[in-house]
Amino acid sequence: MRVLIVEDEPALAEAVRRGLAAEGITADVVHDGREGLWAATEREYDVVLLDIMLPRMNGYDVLRRLREAEVWTPVMMLTAKDGEFDQADAFDLGADDYLTKPFSFVVLVARLRALARRGGPERPAVLSAGDLTLDPAGRQVRRGEREIELTAREYGVLEFLLRHRGEVVSKTEILRNVWDAHFDGDPNVVEVYVHYLRRKVDEPFGRRSIQTVRGMGYRLAADGG
Repeated sequence: MRVLIVEDEPALAEAVRRGLAAEGITADVVHDGREGLWAATEREYDVVLLDIMLPRMNGYDVLRRLREAEVWTPVMMLTAKDGEFDQADAFDLGADDYLTKPFSFVVLVARLRALARRGGPERPAVLSAGDLTLDPAGRQVRRGEREIELTAREYGVLEFLLRHRGEVVSKTEILRNVWDAHFDGDPNVVEVYVHYLRRKVDEPFGRRSIQTVRGMGYRLAADGG
């Protein structure tokens, strides 16, 4: 496994690099956002470990530019910022995992290996189900020609459903991918956001694209309802 570490604290970056080397994992280290963006687009990595607060270009901008360039390498955000909105922003931009400092090195390695096993499958530039479309690069949602305004969390739920259109996804899967891999709050929050989405992407258009599958979760109809 080959990892890119984009971290502006030299001591921390070197400690992580040495620890990964002891686990048989090769790691390259860069210390600013622009260099990290160049390395991640020009070289092949299994995972990118990306800090948010970076000189020259912050981690959010690096992540957005990577996804706009259709670089789908799994990205783990490594940061001292632990607010839920910071995490939501990272996942909305295309992050695959999020770890706050200070962290357990054992957990870091386990999660890096999990991301590497999962890989980075290509994600289409525009997601669609019938006339319902979502453009991750432009962060725009439309039903036909009409643009729909969504909150960051609503957007995250809809994006996950669209990426799995036609499939049944559980509340746990939605929480893990849209909220946090280690979310321990009330899982019924998913029902609240599904309700919000239906009021925006279905009801005004006479559609029923977001379906409840009793005892299993939710499914977004492949034809957009």
